[in-house]
Amino acid sequence: MALISVVFLLLAALHHSDGALHFASYYGDHMVLQKAPQRAVLWGYGPEGEQVTVYLLGPVLQKVSSAPVTEGIWQVTLDPVDAGGPYDVYAVSESSICHLADVLFGDIWLCGGQSNMYFNTNQIFNASEELALASKYPHVRPFMAALKASKTELIDLIQVEIPWSVPTTSVVAEFSAVCWLFGRYMYEKLKYPIGLVESCWGGTPVEAWSSPRALKQCGLLHNEDNSMLNKTILWNAMIHPFLNMTIYGAIWYQGEANAEFNRDKYNCSFPAMINDWRMAFHQGSGGQTAPDFPFGFVQLSTYKNMCTDDGFPDIRWHQTADVGYVPNSRMENTFMAVALDLPDKTSPYGTIHPRDKQDVALRLTLGARAVAYGEKDVSFQGPFPKQILPLKKSINITYDQAVSVTASQNMFEICCPEKNVSCESKSFWFPAAIVAWNQTSIQLFSARCPPSKVAALRYAWRDWPCEFKACPVYDASGNLPAPPFITNRYAGNQNIWKST
Repeated sequence: MALISVVFLLLAALHHSDGALHFASYYGDHMVLQKAPQRAVLWGYGPEGEQVTVYLLGPVLQKVSSAPVTEGIWQVTLDPVDAGGPYDVYAVSESSICHLADVLFGDIWLCGGQSNMYFNTNQIFNASEELALASKYPHVRPFMAALKASKTELIDLIQVEIPWSVPTTSVVAEFSAVCWLFGRYMYEKLKYPIGLVESCWGGTPVEAWSSPRALKQCGLLHNEDNSMLNKTILWNAMIHPFLNMTIYGAIWYQGEANAEFNRDKYNCSFPAMINDWRMAFHQGSGGQTAPDFPFGFVQLSTYKNMCTDDGFPDIRWHQTADVGYVPNSRMENTFMAVALDLPDKTSPYGTIHPRDKQDVALRLTLGARAVAYGEKDVSFQGPFPKQILPLKKSINITYDQAVSVTASQNMFEICCPEKNVSCESKSFWFPAAIVAWNQTSIQLFSARCPPSKVAALRYAWRDWPCEFKACPVYDASGNLPAPPFITNRYAGNQNIWKST
């Protein structure tokens, strides 16, 4: 009887509502709210001084304590709600009511970055097949923020591009392919609702998505540039508004713009942005978003074949805070999809925009399962060296897992300076051929330099290292490529170098 009474009261109030009360822009029908154990935050606008009470009607009936409208804004935090739905959400004040229909509870993932995240599902390989599947995943719900910038931090979005939607062919066609595929693949594993929030803009550097706090950590705050490289303008308009929303995690595809802009700072600016987002979302949600929420990203794919510029290789390395893999001590609770083996020479959108987003999303999904959801025995990282041993006539690399190897004359390179000093990208590097391998190790040889004189070693250190899924080193399954690395015997990560 109590439930029936609440429903009649809400319907009566809805009939007489003057509409003054409303939710913030990114709440809407068909949305996903963050499930338990976190608590979802709801907020909006209303008549000053009135009390707002939120009711949740569905599989579970819930009434949230009233919150006052202060300076035109109200905010409430729901009790934890298990995955599922659908629910109706009512916000009721003395003078009006607003309503959200068909609301699900699940995990919210924010999808950010530049053009390869913005890249639509209708542009990928086999797009028609993927789009035909959209309606079969009604519990994977997309939302997209419009492309807007601001010189000051905003509490709400300027505009919504795609409101929360039950997926259809037309909606998913214009939605981020990496974001959609990641959500769809995660749903296949989790079997509960996934909310996808796309907020990205092509051609943008990491600085545009960073707060002044984060930029200050890296000495990047002062810049008078008035172009799209303006710092913080997308943080202000396209990230800051979401801070009150409880989210589960984020995925990110960006870095191309920084290959030519503040490249040498990216090993600071990218980790600083991640940590700052975590702090800001945690505080903005009243502690509901985890202070170390999982953050996945795509290591840069390819752009220019036969290119000798170090822009992309340097950014790939800096994306890992110069460690080579994640998670690591500077980038905890992160996961990475390596994509340097997925070039697309004939992409009609330019080679910087490869169309194979399925493999990118699948690799992200493996990382999310292992890191974000703690699933055991999920292989999500390609092989990485754990020991480098110069022998009399060769260099032996032992990996941290079993490897699948094909011969290569030049994917590995060595540096042999006259003195025992560290080598950099601009140093002289010579190719080192793979001459032998076994289950976990590779032997290299170069006629240009005796192993005892080798001061540094690097792998796949070029913009376009190999053709499609044809790099020389993968995991035992042949599916996960070894990430690029550079290691100096006399500086940095020299602890993996051993002596005979």
